[in-house]
Amino acid sequence: MIKIKSPHEIEAMRSAGRILAETFEYLAESIQPGITTAELDELASRFIRKNNATCSFWQYNGYPAHICSSVNEQVVHGIPSKKVRLSEGDIVSLDIGVFYKGYHSDSARTFAVGTISPEAEKLIRVTKESFYEGLKMAQAGNRVFDIGANVQTYVEQNGFSVVRSLVGHGVGSALHEDPEVPNFGTPGRGARLMPGMTLAIEPMVNQGTYHVNTLSDGWTVVTADGKLSAHYEHTILIKDGEAEILTSC
Repeated sequence: MIKIKSPHEIEAMRSAGRILAETFEYLAESIQPGITTAELDELASRFIRKNNATCSFWQYNGYPAHICSSVNEQVVHGIPSKKVRLSEGDIVSLDIGVFYKGYHSDSARTFAVGTISPEAEKLIRVTKESFYEGLKMAQAGNRVFDIGANVQTYVEQNGFSVVRSLVGHGVGSALHEDPEVPNFGTPGRGARLMPGMTLAIEPMVNQGTYHVNTLSDGWTVVTADGKLSAHYEHTILIKDGEAEILTSC
């Protein structure tokens, strides 16, 4: 069931989103060669708690960390570890959720670690830009697949592929709500967008094939061909006109 948020709920989600945006700003300066993903997890957890919020992902369906940190060919759900130390030339996707006053915000970014290759730079840029291409269609009266169709077209025009087996979603008092928001598809299909809907749009873009595998830890999703992947996500509010991004400062 799709939930339409009240003005009170939307304001709470704005607050959760602002804390999340500030968390990314705080972490960005620490993403340097030599840091471990476990250290990033601890930094994020401390910052979120300092803001009187909690980490949405902690123990969610048994997930064993506060954030997701996915390096290079890891698409999503990489588990932070003291054994994973970032190196010059890596890319790392951080996916973070914040729970504040009964509501979640959900967002992801892919960061360069030091100097990266031109191909990796393009992947990160196109992934971010594809989110904004999808956002153009996130208006009341359109349909969910209108968003994904725009994402897919832009990604494929730039020589990359969009993951099919993982999608965006509604978000609110639950971390994952209806509807699913694919990053691909045929325009004109899916649920009709209505004012008050809050969605997490999150393109996951691969350098090679869109096929993915899940590692033996049961969480970490990797590209099937070992090529790079990037992730970009915001929680948004559907309006009559242009959608509002809730996970920005």
